[in-house]
Amino acid sequence: MTTAVKVAAFVLAITAACSAQEALSVRNRRNQKWPAAEAQKIYLSACSVVQQEFGRRFPLPPQMTLVLGADKNEVWFTGREIRLTNWNRDAFAQGVVLLAFLDLMPSQQRLTIAKRAVSWADSTVAVEQLAK
Repeated sequence: MTTAVKVAAFVLAITAACSAQEALSVRNRRNQKWPAAEAQKIYLSACSVVQQEFGRRFPLPPQMTLVLGADKNEVWFTGREIRLTNWNRDAFAQGVVLLAFLDLMPSQQRLTIAKRAVSWADSTVAVEQLAK
């Protein structure tokens, strides 16, 4: 039975790695040299760290695109892109963390929480207003 568990864990790890590889795509506008293996390693590591930090029980490989040769370094949330002028491992890791964090909560849940925050803000009264 121990061998079966090891085989199942191995298959699960390979499946997660394969799905993660498909989740990260790259557009290289200026044909820059960049370390593909390092990018994949950072991508998987950042997803794992976010997953562990927030107690996520299932894999978190968010779909995203790395765009090299962009006009400026930025994360474009709508297009799920990390845009970098040149390869920068730290900026890339920060972008992956931001996009992975975004996937922790479905958009409907984010809207519900935002509405609750506004409702709570409307429900509070300053002490000065009570004295009047």
